[in-house]
Amino acid sequence: MAKGKWAQGITPRAFQWVIQDQLAVCERPGGFGAEHRKVRRQEEIIWIRENGFAFVISLLPSDHNLHAYDEQGMPWKHWPFSSGLDLDLALPQMYTEIQKLLAADKKIMLHMEEVGDRLAGLMAGYLRWTEMVPVTHEAIIVGERLFGRQMGPEGRAIVNAAAEAPKVVPEPKVKAVAENGAD
Repeated sequence: MAKGKWAQGITPRAFQWVIQDQLAVCERPGGFGAEHRKVRRQEEIIWIRENGFAFVISLLPSDHNLHAYDEQGMPWKHWPFSSGLDLDLALPQMYTEIQKLLAADKKIMLHMEEVGDRLAGLMAGYLRWTEMVPVTHEAIIVGERLFGRQMGPEGRAIVNAAAEAPKVVPEPKVKAVAENGAD
């Protein structure tokens, strides 16, 4: 039975591949603030699910709307990435988990409220940390080209912290991520 176009969902706003067919980012499904729409959120989650993403990873500081992923049968992880986060501790843990998921052939989507400086810095930092882009200032340039905007001080600070982050991560004393769905 063929699915109608509505059953395929809609592409999330600001959707961007960081690593083609493996790692992508987008704006929070449904939008944010006064622009948030429940129906749009549902349609965007359907699109994420129907396009084979193994997980959507919410980087929002709060756990808002995680139930919406459950309702649409979309596995999720919650990694709060607030501005007060200790980057020296958080980045190696996040990057190591991303690397494990990608090595297991899991296609993943990360989102914040919007695709802005913090998310661009986090992704350019990942490219630097993995040494896909081995020079820090080049990782910043790649991030700027990828997201079509100049990276500000906050994003650059994240990339610089990523360049210094260790590759071997000690086990956290407390599990810092929440998740739901298959691994």
